[in-house]
Amino acid sequence: MGSVPWLDECEQDCWIALMNISMRLEGTLDSLLSKESGLRMIDYYVLAMLSESRDRTLTMGELAARTNSSPSRMSHVVKRLEGRGWVRRSPSEVDGRGTLASLTDAGLTKIEDAAPGHVRQVRRLIFDALGAEDLGPLTDSLTKIAERLTPPLARRSVADTQAGRT
Repeated sequence: MGSVPWLDECEQDCWIALMNISMRLEGTLDSLLSKESGLRMIDYYVLAMLSESRDRTLTMGELAARTNSSPSRMSHVVKRLEGRGWVRRSPSEVDGRGTLASLTDAGLTKIEDAAPGHVRQVRRLIFDALGAEDLGPLTDSLTKIAERLTPPLARRSVADTQAGRT
């Protein structure tokens, strides 16, 4: 084994802070979202991804990639959301083997109703702790890390959504 480039004190402090956030944030938001709107964080995120996509529709593969979920987990989540009338699945017209997930009008209403409470919690937990001068450098740093962690399909589908081309 070669020499290990151990973390220096500043890197170690940053790593511990990042892990603390990583380990706590989703659970905290999940709990608050569940209490306020009856949604789990994964449900909210799937509904949000669909609401921001062209025609409120994505392939199951795109949804799985964007949510860092396995195809089987995404199938389970979408089936549950479909059972509530918030999502509809249909065969892809482009590729008969693929499946599309589409946000229903009821799903759009659900995400629109849940969004204000969720945004309040995100603001309280994240942005109220930061100054305006912190946002640019933090966003730049987190984006660099996210790019290393995000698989190519998710990067491409997120870029398409941002450009209105999904």
